[in-house]
Amino acid sequence: MSALLVAGTTSDAGKTVVTTALCRAFARRAVRVAPYKAQNMSNNSMVVAHPDGGGAEIGRAQWVQAVAAGAVPEPAMNPVLLKPGSDRRSHVVVMGRPRGTVDAADFVDGRKHLAEAAHAAYDDLASRYDVVVAEGAGSPTEINLRASDFVNMGLARHGRIPTVVVGDIDRGGVFAAMFGTVALLDADDQRLVAGFVVNKFRGDPTLLTPGLTQIESLTGRRVYGVLPWHPDLWLDSEDALDLDGRRSGADAVAKVAVVRLPRISNFTDVDALGLEPDVDVVFAADPRAVSDADLVVLPGTRATLADLAWLRDRGLDRAVLAHAAAGKPVLGICGGCQILGRTIDDPDGAEGVPGATAEGLGLLDLTTTFTTEKVLRLHEPAGYEIHHGRVTGELSAGLVTGTMVHGSLEDDSTRAAYLRDTLRVTSRVSFPAARARRLDLLADLAEEHLDVDALLDLALHGAPADVRLLPPGADLG
Repeated sequence: MSALLVAGTTSDAGKTVVTTALCRAFARRAVRVAPYKAQNMSNNSMVVAHPDGGGAEIGRAQWVQAVAAGAVPEPAMNPVLLKPGSDRRSHVVVMGRPRGTVDAADFVDGRKHLAEAAHAAYDDLASRYDVVVAEGAGSPTEINLRASDFVNMGLARHGRIPTVVVGDIDRGGVFAAMFGTVALLDADDQRLVAGFVVNKFRGDPTLLTPGLTQIESLTGRRVYGVLPWHPDLWLDSEDALDLDGRRSGADAVAKVAVVRLPRISNFTDVDALGLEPDVDVVFAADPRAVSDADLVVLPGTRATLADLAWLRDRGLDRAVLAHAAAGKPVLGICGGCQILGRTIDDPDGAEGVPGATAEGLGLLDLTTTFTTEKVLRLHEPAGYEIHHGRVTGELSAGLVTGTMVHGSLEDDSTRAAYLRDTLRVTSRVSFPAARARRLDLLADLAEEHLDVDALLDLALHGAPADVRLLPPGADLG
């Protein structure tokens, strides 16, 4: 089994970026490479084909990484997906299919079955591909959770996988974070950590050299390179942390306000709009940000009833109704579509409260009834469905439109027609071509700034046998 684990000093350190870059770079070398993330926590997911037929759900990032690798996306690439339903409870997807819920109390002791499923999926991928590039989650040095970990060093120990740690220098304290990440691991974990990658560096690289030299000397592990910050490295994101920074150019002729629901999901639905030079996409959480928009989008949500209540509490329902009354277009996607309808009923408690019901905004003549069975369906030429709600009625009324299909705007002809008919804007980009360019740019940066050949050799041959063990963690092995 040949593999590499890309861990990080923190969440959002750049694990996804580095994993995606290596998938593309290794594939350029004619290596059959598969991405893998044992457990993902994200409301941004994608539907892929299930080996037993029908659809399956995996994290969006692993889908993009499979595209980067030239591999067919499959459930084994993200065998466990947690979709947060509240602050303490998440819905569980195992090998692409719903498998109940897990709460905070289960995090340490109640996840043995998830670890078994994840390790079996890894073993299966490793038997079919030349190299598996695995992405960790959060930090590998969550010492309070190490006993039940199967995503970071627990996975590395299972597969004897060499590990590189990514640190985001933009956050500050990157050298301390890299040293501490290794030093707090026990001896057996430390033996698998081979080195580091620095991410998001800005400025003169010669100023960084003394620090790189010293961290290599202090840890006995090499730095495999320094990835620069680049404004065009906008990949399909894992979560909503970076939504505030997503917008188009200031010269746009049409403003799109996407309502930033608290439990927003699959917000990559608007990525294609964000690439259009004549469209400015902003995320709005108050009525004033909606008032001057040309198009309002109600996106997907993991909790339609709760987010509808939030919409009303903030006065955003009145802002959307006023926008529609002024003859301006409104687009609702999945949960957003359901909110635009007349009624929403949850008789079996698919969203948590059996018998819950609410009136929607009434802009579309449709009703939604939630069921416990989830719909997972792929569409051509682009798009997919992920929902518990069954919608009955009309999906359009003038310039108010609803759809239960995520990702349809990624199809160039669909997006061009919608922009032309609603905003009188001409589409000027190809989204699939733009995604391919971003992936190639990422691989180009990796080739230029990382020692890709050394990282591939590390994946093929494992961690060095003589890595230095650092106290205090080394004393625990």
